[in-house]
Amino acid sequence: MLFPLPANQLRYTAHSPFFYSISVQSKPLTESELLALVRQAQEGDTAAFGKVYDHFFDSVYRYAAFRLPEAVCEDLVADVFVKAWEKLHTYKARKQVPFGAWLFRIVRHTVIDAYRRHREYEEVPENMEDPDALNRAESRVKREHLLRVMRGAMDRLPSRYQEVLHLSYVADLPHSEVARVLRTSEGSVRTLKFRALKKLEQELPKDLNETV
Repeated sequence: MLFPLPANQLRYTAHSPFFYSISVQSKPLTESELLALVRQAQEGDTAAFGKVYDHFFDSVYRYAAFRLPEAVCEDLVADVFVKAWEKLHTYKARKQVPFGAWLFRIVRHTVIDAYRRHREYEEVPENMEDPDALNRAESRVKREHLLRVMRGAMDRLPSRYQEVLHLSYVADLPHSEVARVLRTSEGSVRTLKFRALKKLEQELPKDLNETV
């Protein structure tokens, strides 16, 4: 079940800008199910929008978390879905734009704006002591190291390469939706992704597999 929250709490909910959820969707929505929920939400059905939110939350959060400090990600994700709700009436399925592509245009611009505002954030120094013993576990150290290495390599790529890799592998969008977000063709997305991967391979340290 999903319970609407008061309007003044929308932007401060960790897992949804509109709802407190006590259940988790058991399987991904099909495209037809998603469009049906979007139509219901456009008619004011907040529970339907909550299901849309649940469907996209993980991919939106991953995309934001790879680009921005974790401290700002939850608020940013909430802002994305608030914007999506406010702009929902502008989405037209008949224009053959998948809803995911429409949503990720909002995500992309929101992340770009936030990135510009938070450029002063620096990565946590590697030698900073972690007071939580569990957080010093070897597996966590390896994950954090890998993330730093990947972020560093990604940051050295041309912005267009970064975008296609973030949308393809972090947000996990299909080629068709990546093409819609970037306003290009699927063929161009495939070519761009191939070139981006080759360039990323050049940027990654050769001993990466031995050190992570």
